[in-house]
Amino acid sequence: MRIVLAPDSFKGTVEASVVAEVWAEGWSRARPGDEVVCVPLADGGEGTLDAVARAVPGAVRVPVGPVPGPDGRPVDGAWLRLPDGTGVVELAAVSGLPLMAAPDPTGAHTAGLGVVVGTALRAGVSALVVAVGGSASTDGGTGALAALGTRFHDSDGRELPYGGGPLARLAGIDTSGLAAPPPGGVQILTDVTNPLLGPTGAAAVFGPQKGATPADIAVLDAALARLAALLGGSPSAPGAGAAGGTAYGLATAWNASIVPGALRVAELAGLPDALVGADLVITGEGRFDATSAQGKVVGTVLDLVHHGAGVPVALIAGSIAAPLPPGVPTAIDLTALSGSSTEARTNPTHWLREAATRLAGEVRPTAAT
Repeated sequence: MRIVLAPDSFKGTVEASVVAEVWAEGWSRARPGDEVVCVPLADGGEGTLDAVARAVPGAVRVPVGPVPGPDGRPVDGAWLRLPDGTGVVELAAVSGLPLMAAPDPTGAHTAGLGVVVGTALRAGVSALVVAVGGSASTDGGTGALAALGTRFHDSDGRELPYGGGPLARLAGIDTSGLAAPPPGGVQILTDVTNPLLGPTGAAAVFGPQKGATPADIAVLDAALARLAALLGGSPSAPGAGAAGGTAYGLATAWNASIVPGALRVAELAGLPDALVGADLVITGEGRFDATSAQGKVVGTVLDLVHHGAGVPVALIAGSIAAPLPPGVPTAIDLTALSGSSTEARTNPTHWLREAATRLAGEVRPTAAT
């Protein structure tokens, strides 16, 4: 049988490539004669670069060296060159929330992302894919755009410091020095559909995750509104609020397109081709809940399978907090399997391997006709 392993990362515990490897070990322990294909995935957030690097033959990771992290401390940057000349950049790797020494909702920024993107542009990429999930900031992407040559200044002509808070003093924007996008254009990968502003916008919904108080949220939302009034574009577009408005900033300044991250990563990783001839697909994530089918990896895998290959799908998750969707007859909850969430998190690879072994012993997949 042909078994396709297409997990998301178990966020905060195990990255997707390791999940796939451990599942492969567990499955092969019970059924060594099966063909097992690993296609680790991501939704446009943390782990996107690793997932694409693992899945695309000939992909080359290009180190950038120290770049400004979201709080100004240096972090190591990198981007991925695909064989067709496309460059892939991951915001979370250089401007992500876990890189903060302490929360700074009004001062955190995306300058490091801009430095990495600029390096990829100078290397001559034909197109650019920017995964924007997991950001630490609510700066509308102004840090990245500033690093790429845009000037954001106050009424006295002084350049504003990085961060979303200073945008409250924004009086003018000079894009004359902004680096041009690559000839093949720019895609922004995200797993959210929030607009830039208002009660469902970047500051209100995602600000609290970044340490924002109600007062901070009011300041940031007003600052983003000021940015939108001067920069233009479509602040109400679905996904514009992704990554603290970084999706809005890049979409407006570069006419970049905002696309579902999990689907684009699946395409880059070759999942549609891997599904051809499959007898069973195994997918999973840290927590399966009511949002899992809404632009996340698991939902994307289910859509691709059910609209194309039509093969059975099994789910392995750290915890299962929602009814299983149609087409998923089998699931394993690692918390239940291990006896507690603490044990599942303490020894994740053991229980991931054990879950795959149990599936291999219990499931008798048959390809759809």
